[in-house]
Amino acid sequence: MAVINASRRKAAGKFPQPGKNHFWPALKHDLKRNYILYIMILPVVAYYIIFAYIPMYGVQLAFRDFMPKLGITGSPWIGTENFTRFFSSYNFKDILRNTVQISIFSLAVGFPIPIIFALFLNYVRFGRLKKTIQMVSYAPYFISTVVMCGMIVIFLAPDIGIFNLVRGWFDLPSISFLAEPKMFKSIYVWSGVWQSAGWNSIIYISALSGVDYEMHEAAIIDGATKLGRIWHIDLPSIRATIIILLILQMGQLMNVGFEKTYLLQTPMNMSHSEVIATYVYRVGLINSDYGYSTAVGLFNSVINIALLLTVNKVSKQVSKTSLW
Repeated sequence: MAVINASRRKAAGKFPQPGKNHFWPALKHDLKRNYILYIMILPVVAYYIIFAYIPMYGVQLAFRDFMPKLGITGSPWIGTENFTRFFSSYNFKDILRNTVQISIFSLAVGFPIPIIFALFLNYVRFGRLKKTIQMVSYAPYFISTVVMCGMIVIFLAPDIGIFNLVRGWFDLPSISFLAEPKMFKSIYVWSGVWQSAGWNSIIYISALSGVDYEMHEAAIIDGATKLGRIWHIDLPSIRATIIILLILQMGQLMNVGFEKTYLLQTPMNMSHSEVIATYVYRVGLINSDYGYSTAVGLFNSVINIALLLTVNKVSKQVSKTSLW
């Protein structure tokens, strides 16, 4: 027993235990022991420090009347004047409405479709057919945003677009889809679903692959239909995955993609396509109003953070599943 206790004391001295007074010695020891792992993670840490944390210094532009010749700290402090200016602007309601409508529309349509597609693919038993469907559904995700928008413009063109050609077969008049403001949101959302639904279903397919097939065999013996198996076995098994991804989606609810929105905008559909991201670009880079554009972007980020915290708390209380 004395030998064992001596060995334990020796091990405790050699390997510092984490605690109130031993954190830094334990960290130092871990750095020496696992230095290769720390070296491997250095590029990721450097990326976030350079492109995520250091730029936070510029957030104070939202509270200053920025003048390039004076610099950030030398520009006069104006408090919340930029926010007041944005909230009282004539197009504030339109911009906020467009952003919220596109975001909710994208979430309502784009979130459940990958789940449905993954459930459908999970019941395809022909290996070659399953791989073909996966390849076809994943392919659009790898098309760049610029190319995707170019394809949409060509497909929806009034004269040569495939949609108007099909309409012509039924003696229907040609429509300039991108010139119709009310059609912009549907074009944006459904083209996004076509591009990303297959790729977004990968994580659900992976989760479904971990479901114990003996549960399905027992359900089949009891006479359960495929719909019943989906409802009582598959969905409960991947519920945690669905909730976590929903929380993450809610944390980005107000982040309507700038590139795609900007490339599909026309002077005719501007009333329904101008969102916070494109507005920040116009007032910040085109009009060089950096303080005001920073305030608008900060407002957008605060809304996203509030949504993330709220949804995470509600999910934790209701389903006992949360990010933290």
